[in-house]
Amino acid sequence: MFEKNLQLAELIDVYAELLSDRQQRLLDLYYNQDLSLGEIAEDVGISRQGVRDSLKKAERELYFFESKLHLVEREGRMREAGQRLKELASGHPEMASAADALIAACATGEAYTL
Repeated sequence: MFEKNLQLAELIDVYAELLSDRQQRLLDLYYNQDLSLGEIAEDVGISRQGVRDSLKKAERELYFFESKLHLVEREGRMREAGQRLKELASGHPEMASAADALIAACATGEAYTL
């Protein structure tokens, strides 16, 4: 379950802007602020079941975006490639620095630059 939540957190980080403001808010309250469905329902003014249904729909949309765009998967592969380059670059400071830059770009979502 922890692995699924970690994957969902990555999906939220990458694709949240594609969701409605309401979906973003519900995901934030549930996953980032760790509020219960009942607490969110009270805060937002809908039923507990409405919160659950909205969260499940948002999660399905996040998985759909990943199934079409594969951005999280690509980021993971780039991170792994950077780690492998770093291992191979031991003894070559310039190559190791480039590998570090690639790994940092993957971690922050920034463009890769040397």
